[in-house]
Amino acid sequence: MSIAEDMANEPDRGFERGTPNSVLHIDDVHKSFAGLHALSDVDLDVREGETHAIIGPNGAGKSTLLNVCVGRLKPDRGAVVFDGHVLTGKAPHEINQLGVARVFQTPEVFPDLTILENIMLPALSKRDGQFKLNPFKLFSKETAIRDEAEQVAESVGLQSQLTAHASSMSRGDKRRLELAMGLIQHPRLLLLDEPTAGMARHDTNATIDLLKKIKEGGMTKVIIEHDMHVVFSLADRISVLAGGRIIAQGTPEEIKDDPKVKEAYLGEEQV
Repeated sequence: MSIAEDMANEPDRGFERGTPNSVLHIDDVHKSFAGLHALSDVDLDVREGETHAIIGPNGAGKSTLLNVCVGRLKPDRGAVVFDGHVLTGKAPHEINQLGVARVFQTPEVFPDLTILENIMLPALSKRDGQFKLNPFKLFSKETAIRDEAEQVAESVGLQSQLTAHASSMSRGDKRRLELAMGLIQHPRLLLLDEPTAGMARHDTNATIDLLKKIKEGGMTKVIIEHDMHVVFSLADRISVLAGGRIIAQGTPEEIKDDPKVKEAYLGEEQV
């Protein structure tokens, strides 16, 4: 019996499914839009502490899969389980409270707030149990979170811009800002949708170094990325999506030599 079938009778119970040491288990997930199959029969396990990359051609369903994981989309069938908790059917803020944070493909920052305030906001919202902007929040009184936000800003290279408003940032800097907004939440699972998109090569390499340091701290990460330099620098294991289906999974070395992967990338990013 699948997790999805178990949920019909006991939707709130925990599950111990998936491979040993898996912290995220995606079970038989399907999602369609107006008859088009964005995801079909997707099964995927992410192990505790690993960096798991999801790659594939444009339109393969990668971002859709992350949207299902964080509750932005409800699958037509199947389930997502994190650390024994069924995420399917939960609201995004409930999933966030369980320890899952996401960095989006298009940076979602608050343009009228300063960079420091943007970094502080997720920590304040998570502490208060509501992930939303409170216009009456007095950031100046939150000294402990402010101090931590300054440290996180330094780790991503934004310490010299703390008082600037996010509206004035370049796309690459907004990527780093949203990464900081994810890190300050201390997630057990961090989902990153193209974290280096729009960055110059030296900024990309700095982000790779930062994510390697995070790996040393034991945080589990799932990364969607088109830049194969980033993927092969960071990934412990890789899953390949094409046409909404997982066509290959394995180590970077195994994926490089997989003929199905080479065929799926024909005319696009070469693996």
